[in-house]
Amino acid sequence: MKSLFDKSSLDCSKRITKNYSTSFSLAIKMLSPKIQDDIYAIYGFVRCADEIVDSFEGYDQEELLSEFEIEFHKAYDRKISLNPVLNAFQEVVHRFDMMDLVIPFLKSMRMDLHKTEYLTKSEYEEYIYGSADVVGLMCLLVFVEGDRVKYNELKSSAMKLGSAFQKVNFLRDLKHDSETLGRVYFPSIDVNNLSHDCKRKLVAEIDADFKEALIGIKMLPKSAKFGVYTAYKYYKSLLKKIAKTEPEEILNKRIRVDDFSKLFIVSKSYVRYQLNMTL
Repeated sequence: MKSLFDKSSLDCSKRITKNYSTSFSLAIKMLSPKIQDDIYAIYGFVRCADEIVDSFEGYDQEELLSEFEIEFHKAYDRKISLNPVLNAFQEVVHRFDMMDLVIPFLKSMRMDLHKTEYLTKSEYEEYIYGSADVVGLMCLLVFVEGDRVKYNELKSSAMKLGSAFQKVNFLRDLKHDSETLGRVYFPSIDVNNLSHDCKRKLVAEIDADFKEALIGIKMLPKSAKFGVYTAYKYYKSLLKKIAKTEPEEILNKRIRVDDFSKLFIVSKSYVRYQLNMTL
C-alpha cells in the first residue's frame, strides 16, 4: 500500500526539518495544516542537497550530489523513489509543475562545490536565484495552491524575500563560510577587514529586499500569511541585530536570536496578524 510509504516518506522530511531548523519548523507550524506537508517535503529535499555541499567534508561531495540529482530525476520520471525525501518531493514537483525551479536550485548547489568567490553582481545574483529565490517560488506555488495568475502576481515579492533571507544568512555566517567552507558570496567584500561602510551598504540592500517582500506577504492567502510574516519578522530582527553589531564581532562569531526573543517575535506577530496590522 503505497499511501503508507508516502506517509512514512513525508515523516522523514518532517524529521529532517525539525532536526535542522527549529525556526523554520516553527514557521511551518503557523501555516494552514493543508499546506504544511508540501512545505516539509520541499525543505527536506533542499536541506539534503545543502548538507551534501556544506557538511559532508571528507566524502566525495561531487559524486554524492551527482547521485542525488540522478536519483531525483529517476524519482520524477517513475513517480516513486525508495529514498523517502525524494519520494515525498517528487510528488510535490509533479502536482505543482515546478521542475523549472528545481534545475536552477541544483545548479547553485553544484556551484558551491567549486566556486569560492562571486566577483560580479551577475554571478552573485545567479547564485542567489538558484539557492534561495527558487525555493521561495516553490513555496509560493504551494501557498497559492497552483494558481498561476496569483503566482505571477506575487512572484517578484517572493523572490525578494528569498534573496533577503539568503543575504542575512550570508552576513550571519561570514566567519563560517570563509574559514570553514572557503566561500565568499558578497562581491567585492574583504572578509578579513569588513568596514562599517561596507556592512551598512549590505544591510541597506537587504532591507530594501525586505520592503519589497512585504508587499507580497500582505497579498498572500490567509493559509500562508501568518507563517510567512513570522519568518519575515524573525529574519528582520536578525538583520537588525547584525546592523547593531560591530564588523569585527560579525567576523568572529555567528549572530543569533535567542529563544526568548523568538518567542516574543511569534507572540507579537500573532497579535499584529489578528488585529490585521500587517495589512
